[in-house]
Formats: sequence, C-alpha cells, structure tokens
Amino acid sequence: MKLCRYGEVGSERPALVDAAGVLRDLSSVCRDLGPSELAPDGLARIAQADPTRLPRVEGSPRLGVPFTGLSKFICIGLNYSDHAAEAGMAIPSEPIIFLKAPSAVCGPNDDTIQPRDSTKLDWEVELGVVIGSTAQYVTEEHALDYVAGYCVVNDVSERAFQLQSSQWDKGKGCDTFGPIGPWLVTKDEIADPQQLDMWLDVNGTRRQTGNTRTMIFGVREIIAYCSRYMTLLPGDIIATGTPPGVGMGIKPEPVWLQPGDTVSLGIESLGQQNQRIRRADHG
Repeated sequence: MKLCRYGEVGSERPALVDAAGVLRDLSSVCRDLGPSELAPDGLARIAQADPTRLPRVEGSPRLGVPFTGLSKFICIGLNYSDHAAEAGMAIPSEPIIFLKAPSAVCGPNDDTIQPRDSTKLDWEVELGVVIGSTAQYVTEEHALDYVAGYCVVNDVSERAFQLQSSQWDKGKGCDTFGPIGPWLVTKDEIADPQQLDMWLDVNGTRRQTGNTRTMIFGVREIIAYCSRYMTLLPGDIIATGTPPGVGMGIKPEPVWLQPGDTVSLGIESLGQQNQRIRRADHG
C-alpha cells in the first residue's frame, strides 16, 4: 500500500493511493496514520478496505508527512563510501548515529526555509525506514520484521552550522530540514530495500544518482544496531544515508542552495518530492 496524509498543516487526513494512482480518503477506516495504524494489525485492517469504495480526493491537495506519532528521527551519517570520500571523511567502522529534531519534519513538497545566518545550505536524498513494531536488541535476521514501510527523505543540511563542532545536530535539525514522503510504502511492496535507485536534481540539473545497494551498512544492520542503543517505537524513522553528489562535494567549488532554487528528488517505487528554497522571515 501507498499511504499518505493530505490537507493543511495540522489538519491532515489519512489517505491511500490506489492502483490507478488516485488518492482515496481513509477517514472511514482510521482517524489518522499513527503508531497503532503502522503496527502489523493496523496495516492489516487498512489493507482489508476496498479502495474503490473509498471517497476520491479531488484536486491537488497539499501532502503532509505520511504518518504521525514520530518520537525519534534517527539519521545515519556517511553511509555510502563515495559520499564519505567527497566529504573528506573516513569510512566509518560502525554506523554513525545523529538525530534530527522532530520540529524539522515537514511535508514532501513544503518549502525549505533557509535559516537566518545560513551560508551553506545543502541537500541529501535518503531512504527512510519507518518502524511499525517496538524494537529492542533485535537481530539482523529479524530486523525487517519491525518495519512498517519505506519513504523518501531529504536530509537537508546547513554545513556551516553542522561542522561548527563535532556535534552535527545544529546543522541537521532546523525547521523544514526533514521532508518526508510523499508516501509511506508498506514493506510488502518493496522486495529488497537494498536495490532501489535514488536521484536528486537542483534547478533541473542532476546532482545525485545512486542505489541503496552501495550502502556501507544495510537496512537490516542499521535497525539491529540502533535497537541496541535506543528502543525503536512505531512511528520512528531512520534516514539511512546519502549517495555522492551533495553540494559540499562539488569540485572545484561547492554549490550551495539559494532562495528561489528548486530541489526535486525521488527513490524507485517510493515517489518524488519537490521543494522550493525560501529565506527565513527576518521579521
């Protein structure tokens, strides 16, 4: 299933995308797409609904984050060896974990707000893994049993903020730095999360091209690793790293996002995001 939420910020309604690509309202089946709906029983209940009997959503409404109830936005840094090389950083011997602030989360096509004093705004297309069952000390063998589905994430980054210290959170957690969606695609539709093409364009120019098979640490290993240090709860998301082609790695000079720029990104079978860069209101 392709699950999503539509409507204005704070008033989103649950929906699914049917086989013909039509948006169907799920309000008669569930009040929202939260932790209980992401659990196996909740997804099974939604799957029993006949999409053709659900109300069709007309027009082109705003798409919000495709699920709610997120308690943790976990990110894995430098998880593609060629991206580590372009960043001038060593290939990690174990996953590098950092967190985005929950207030960074936004819809897939919402504007990206360039913060005050930002000078090095950058992009990162990433595979997002959404947790559906509580996971603690899980094994790699059973790690995917705890997954509700997958989605596209743009790990928007402000490099001057990020590299000001050894702690990356300041440059990763600003408002609008975590677009998620357009859909949560349930795991039954993704045969292998390590075989997905990824891409990102800035102003129509291809900047990133990659495939999840080149991750240093795969999805199974990441889930098992993270669950050793923090309990993963339904609604949590893990962004699994980005392939090469980010702005900071462009030679001979880095390229940074500017107000008015457009960013488009997508992952095979998971849909596409589109963002416009907008300067923060200086009020």
